[in-house]
Amino acid sequence: MDVTRDASDSALLTLDELTARVGLSVRTVRFYTTRGLVPPPIRRGRSGYYAAIHVARIELVLELQSHGFTLSAIERYVAGIPADATPEDISLARTMLAPWQSDLPVEMDLEQLELRAGRALSADDIATLQALGVLRLRGTTYLVASNQLAIGVRLLELGFPRDVAIGAAAVYQRHGEQMAQELGAVIEELLVPAGFEKESEHFREVMERLKPLSVGGLVTAYETAVARNVRNRSGR
Repeated sequence: MDVTRDASDSALLTLDELTARVGLSVRTVRFYTTRGLVPPPIRRGRSGYYAAIHVARIELVLELQSHGFTLSAIERYVAGIPADATPEDISLARTMLAPWQSDLPVEMDLEQLELRAGRALSADDIATLQALGVLRLRGTTYLVASNQLAIGVRLLELGFPRDVAIGAAAVYQRHGEQMAQELGAVIEELLVPAGFEKESEHFREVMERLKPLSVGGLVTAYETAVARNVRNRSGR
């Protein structure tokens, strides 16, 4: 893969700067490179440098690891990413990952998507599925959370309105940002003073392990609140 096309010298990182940025050791970065998970460094004379694409791919690998995927599964997934994928494309792939999913997102064209859905999909259907987080547009294809597609299609069949999906997505975004800010404040106040250095690999691993548990805790709290709300409405 060619990673030199958009890499200006001012934006390049040394290996030490890269490891500090992503919270990994030099040995781990080199291991990822030998396995093809991260592209080779950009050569400037006898020195090697790293760009935003290297950071994005490492963050994707760490995200996949935090979801419990094996190295071989990660290798297969990364191998399917186009060679000309930008850091933004890879960030899009990361947004499709969820701690509870058993399958990785799959890239499909419209014909493949409709075949998997078992029905034709209008532009409004696509927009609703996108608002639900079931798929994301990537160029002329779609990145699909295949294990959630059947749920989304069933909601379409039940007449689930697109506006509700968009409104729900806004709620998720707003409360997700609030949770991230409040959890970050707790970490700054309690975890860092307890001896967890923020730039260390140890801190990075703690945060990666915490993320799926945090999402799971949020899901449990949401389910409890919904059940309580239903009981209260039934009582009234």
